[in-house]
Amino acid sequence: MPSTRRFGDLPVRQIAWFVPDIESSARAHSASFGSGPFFTFHHVPLNWSEHRGQRVTHDHSSVYGQWGDVMVEFVAQHGDNPSAFHDMFPAGSSAQGLHHMAIWVDDLDTAIADFGAQDMPLAQLSEVTSGTRYAFVDATASLGHMLELYEPSEQLTGFYDMVRNAAKDWDGSDPIRKLN
Repeated sequence: MPSTRRFGDLPVRQIAWFVPDIESSARAHSASFGSGPFFTFHHVPLNWSEHRGQRVTHDHSSVYGQWGDVMVEFVAQHGDNPSAFHDMFPAGSSAQGLHHMAIWVDDLDTAIADFGAQDMPLAQLSEVTSGTRYAFVDATASLGHMLELYEPSEQLTGFYDMVRNAAKDWDGSDPIRKLN
């Protein structure tokens, strides 16, 4: 029987767009909306990744900035491997757009099961080299985009705080900064 759990107590922490060029997209967003500064992370290192239950190589780059109360991410995938990104934006196409909204959950495995019971199945599960796991659940049928789920850790919340603090009193200079 499907769960009746509602997710209104889980605020959106991040809005992410899939784009061909993360830095030019960040510059354009900053120019239009005053968001930033943005921090680039090229070829995000992962311990492993699974797309719909199959191990895959998942090579992607992201840039992160602050836009009011929410983090903004622009992400690009390198290569044609199956992924939650390519579920929405097929490899080789020029398609781009809103890909996911990120929320923090108390227990990742329980949240994956709860969202699955709401017809939002697990699309991708990955682990970064720090050991932090994240999941994309497929909410495209009901919401038109994926949801990214994280358990908040000291490292994750510290990163969000760093991006938010960089935006305080930011004068618009040096809008793109490198993390790695």
